Amino acid sequence: MARIQLEGITKKYKDKIAVDNLSLDIQDNEFFVLFGPAGAGKTTTLKVIAGIEFPQTGLVKIGGEIVNLIEPMNRNVSMVFENYALYPHLSVYDNIAFPLRSKLHKKDEAYIKNAVEKVITMMNMHKVEGIYERRPSQLSNGQRQRVAIGRCLVREPNVFLMDEPLAHLDAKLRHFMRGELKEMQSAFNTTTIYVTHDFMEAMSLADRIAVMNNGKIEQLGTSMSMYYTPVNEFVARLFGEPEINIFPAELISESGAVHLHALGQAVPLVPETDAGAALLAANRNKVDVGIRGVDIAFNFERAEEGALSGTVFAFEPIGNKVIMTVDVNGCHIRVAAPNDTAAGLDQPVYITFNMKNALYFDGETQAFITRSGIEKYQ
Repeated sequence: MARIQLEGITKKYKDKIAVDNLSLDIQDNEFFVLFGPAGAGKTTTLKVIAGIEFPQTGLVKIGGEIVNLIEPMNRNVSMVFENYALYPHLSVYDNIAFPLRSKLHKKDEAYIKNAVEKVITMMNMHKVEGIYERRPSQLSNGQRQRVAIGRCLVREPNVFLMDEPLAHLDAKLRHFMRGELKEMQSAFNTTTIYVTHDFMEAMSLADRIAVMNNGKIEQLGTSMSMYYTPVNEFVARLFGEPEINIFPAELISESGAVHLHALGQAVPLVPETDAGAALLAANRNKVDVGIRGVDIAFNFERAEEGALSGTVFAFEPIGNKVIMTVDVNGCHIRVAAPNDTAAGLDQPVYITFNMKNALYFDGETQAFITRSGIEKYQ
């Protein structure tokens, strides 16, 4: 069993609280991702589980056993770090084989040879000439990171702990390794706790995600719940490319009909019926509206009734799409446009929102209120 339970964990560095009364229950064989910005407490949480750091308060349980006073080497966890941590004087073969030669996990050389070859093939490094004899200094950054991951995977621990292992890989290899890691976890049948600040890694890999901020969990759930029903504006901004557009609006109710005044435009925004009813029930006059760039249509000629007028503020072609920033009375709205879109700066543009996918937040607390068809996402 490799169920991980954290109960009321607090870790301080002098006056700085890195982890603040954190409680988590990570199931056996789960691929669990700790996600959030730099300084959120993700790596510290990982180190507490590994036993590298000792919390001031709280319990760490692995497989139901309290391990607070158990040394890291006796917790049967395997950890890969962001900065490789390879032995420079050892070959690739010996770096990967090192855990299997330790006194605690010693295996015979025939077993080690098979295990190293399996990992080298899994890491897609078996085609590199002379890979077994190379030293870390003779490897690229991507190859070093794969060796570090391989050294973590060569054992059969209760828990894999991974601290941003793909951070130094190029985009193509990172995409390849995301798929490989998910497949490896399934093959090894072991609990994995993975730290990242890349939302695409978090969404594609995780069975569940814990979004951390300032040492606390903002939201815990699946990648779909983070994207479609974020608990607050902070979480909403973390998921999606381009970043979600969030702007203030005033809720107006006239004769049972609900609409929103926003962005200094005379044209009102009309929520879907179910969302409008939920907004009325929430009794908030000031709300924040969230619209993702993929839910915005645009036209360079006023063709659709109800369009909002603006000008092109920025234009960023990024291959498969264009991120066009539209200035609407001083508010910058990011639009995901087709990659063949052409526009000049300050060019007039008219945008319309798909209100079926709009998210609504409390204008004061920034907490999530509702969205249309919310029952589909609960």
